[in-house]
Amino acid sequence: MNEASFIKINAKDTVVVCLRPHQAGETIEVDGKKITVAQETPAGHKVLISDTRQGDDIIKYGYPIGHAAMDLKAGQWVNENNLKTNLAGTLSYSYNPIDTTLSKPTGNATPLTFKGYRRANGEVGVRNELWIVPTVGCVNGTAERLAAMLSKETQLAGIDAVHAWHHNYGCSQLGGDHENTRKVLRDICLHPNAGGVLVLSLGCENNQPDAFMEMLGNYDHDRIKLLVTQKVDGDEMEEGMSLLRELYQTARQDHRVDVPISELRVGLKCGGSDGFSGITANPLVGEFSDHLVSQGGTTILTEVPEMFGAETILMNRCKTPQLFEKTVSLINDFKQYFLSHGEPVGENPSPGNKAGGISTLEDKALGCTQKSGRAAVSGVLAYGERLSEHGLNLLSAPGNDLVAATALAASGCQLVLFTTGRGTPFGTFVPTMKIATNSHLATRKANWIDFNAGALIQGTPMPELVDQLTRQIIDIASGQPTRNEQNGYSEIAIFKNGVTL
Repeated sequence: MNEASFIKINAKDTVVVCLRPHQAGETIEVDGKKITVAQETPAGHKVLISDTRQGDDIIKYGYPIGHAAMDLKAGQWVNENNLKTNLAGTLSYSYNPIDTTLSKPTGNATPLTFKGYRRANGEVGVRNELWIVPTVGCVNGTAERLAAMLSKETQLAGIDAVHAWHHNYGCSQLGGDHENTRKVLRDICLHPNAGGVLVLSLGCENNQPDAFMEMLGNYDHDRIKLLVTQKVDGDEMEEGMSLLRELYQTARQDHRVDVPISELRVGLKCGGSDGFSGITANPLVGEFSDHLVSQGGTTILTEVPEMFGAETILMNRCKTPQLFEKTVSLINDFKQYFLSHGEPVGENPSPGNKAGGISTLEDKALGCTQKSGRAAVSGVLAYGERLSEHGLNLLSAPGNDLVAATALAASGCQLVLFTTGRGTPFGTFVPTMKIATNSHLATRKANWIDFNAGALIQGTPMPELVDQLTRQIIDIASGQPTRNEQNGYSEIAIFKNGVTL
């Protein structure tokens, strides 16, 4: 991508995106036509390139991103004040499958590998950590104290980290919320990034410890142990440390081995998006996703509300009519969730999104879904469901950064790629790699950002940047800490919909 002052993303577009701030009166030339910029327009924002009547669609990425709220002239700054969403309620869809064939690696190139931990059940972890998983929020303090004590005692010799995954739930929940909590906590306990897990219970909670342990199925009893604190006479800390020492002695014997990249499972997430997200970081991640899928690997796209307006692109990439129907339900069920709470389905962009150049949910969705590349949709997962299909999967979860990232990790992703234009320091319970959409953010918040996709605008070719990103992801999967890990920012959040007792 050459240095320029703006970009027209698709030939059909009726707007261009400013790559730098443009002043009122400045002239740009688009498709041989000179246009005078009407207002000062920030970088990442849109300038109209053809006169548009009120009610007519405005096109970006080759698709409508809403309609003009008033008559507009070429050269005007298009933003949330003069562009309105076309989204409303649930819709009916038809299946129009498209060619999703990906080119596979050719020649005699050495297959890519990373250094991972092969678990007894065949799964692979990219970290070897000890985790304390509370069945209920009442024992969060106990879990945190145990984690601190074990970290101090062992100095983390032979393991990567010790974490207590505190949360507010496990009791006073009904129906779907109760099951969501149990499923996500189960998924965490079974995650291959954990070399050992202490399930920490109070004893009287709704999430009863014996029933919860049954949910784990045929688990490794040397790797997962239970402590019910109400059953301990005296100090539960001593009993907890005794169990953790056993887990530690098992986990510290683990070693990294060469693992084919086909066993990598990567979550795709964006947050604090801006007008560059759909131009740099998200297309870059999409290229990586296709590269991984073409070699037998797995990626997962979530944030269902941020698919609204771009959902047909995903639906028509479904491998089968059955997957198409599951994707229709994925979209319409989440729309119904909004409507059941009296909320419109199109009011998603945050103040930060709008300040960065995203004006409607369609504008956001058409950029967001680019993280999925061009691969066929091979699986559609419910919230809390664990991966079973290789290739590109869709996962039901909201757009909230920590809830969605937790859901990706819980489904089985060993790490999460998180693109951002505004910046964020957080991380979930697996390595959370931050990819900046612009070089300004990458430079200004280097303590948050792992990779700069803004280099695409500065002239780095896409294939070269994909290669750089792939090598860094392999390094992270092989043990290189992400910024969130270096900073100690790791936590979980569980989706809640219903009442609290």
